Amino acid sequence: MYALASEHAAHGVPVPVGEPGIVDILLWGVLPYVTILILIGGTIWRYRTDQFSWTTRSSQIYESKMLRLGSPLFHYGLAAVFMGHVGGLVVPKMLTDYVVDDHTYHIVALVGGSAAALATIAGLALLLWRRRNNAQVFTATTANDKFMYFVLVAVILAGTAATLFSAINPSGGLPPVNGHEVEFNYRTSIAVWFRSIFYFHPEVALMVNVPLSFKIHIIAAMVLFIIWPFTRLVHALTMPLHYLFRPYTIYRSRGGERVGARRGWDPIGTHDREDVFRR
Repeated sequence: MYALASEHAAHGVPVPVGEPGIVDILLWGVLPYVTILILIGGTIWRYRTDQFSWTTRSSQIYESKMLRLGSPLFHYGLAAVFMGHVGGLVVPKMLTDYVVDDHTYHIVALVGGSAAALATIAGLALLLWRRRNNAQVFTATTANDKFMYFVLVAVILAGTAATLFSAINPSGGLPPVNGHEVEFNYRTSIAVWFRSIFYFHPEVALMVNVPLSFKIHIIAAMVLFIIWPFTRLVHALTMPLHYLFRPYTIYRSRGGERVGARRGWDPIGTHDREDVFRR
C-alpha cells in the first residue's frame, strides 16, 4: 500500500506503508526509546560511578606497527560513514532536492559510502587480526570486548550488505505500481521514521515494508547503542578539546635556563626556583 507520509504530504510524495503488527510496534515504536534511555542513562551512570574505566584500554604498548595502519583506516572511515548517515537520515529529502537531483544524490552516496565502508572494514579487519594473532593483545581482550566487536562487525556488515542489495535490486522487494517497478528510497521511509522518533510520534507504518537487510542493520545498530555505555566505546564521547587551548609546556635546560619562555609567563614554584630563572 502506498500513502503520503506526514512529512511528505505537502509535496505529494507517495511512500510505501503497511499495517504494523505488534512486533513492528515493539521494534520501531518502543525499542528506539529504550535504546535512547539506556544510552543516555547508562552513559551518565558510567561517568559518575566508574570514570577510571572510561578509556580505550589502549594496547599500543604491546604492538604498534599494525595499529598505526589499522586504527586511522577504521576511525576515519567510520567518521565518514557517520557523516553519511547524518546527511541521509537527519537532512530531509526536500532540502537536498534543492541542491541535487535524486540520481546524482544516490550516485554520490553509493560511491562515497562504498569508499568509507571499505576503509572501515579494512581497518577493522586489521585491528581484529592484530588482536587475535598477537598473544599479548589477545590476553588483554575481555569478554566484554569480544561481544562489542561482534555487534560492531554485525552493524557494519549489515549496513554494507543493505547498501549493496539496494544497488543490485533498487525496488527492495516493493510491489509494482500500475505495472511499473518502484524504487525503494530510504530517505522517504527510514529517514522519516528516524526523525519522527524525536517528534515523539514514531511513524511505525513506514518501516513495515522496508527491506529486511535494512531492518537487520537498524536493529543491530540499536543493540550497539544499548551496550555502548558499558563498553570501551564510551571513549568516543570524550574528545580532548581542551588540548587545543592548553598553555604551552615550559621546558628548561639543565643549567636552569628557561627555554621557550615568553612575556607574561611567570615561573611556578618556590622562591628558590624563581631565583634560578632570574639569573
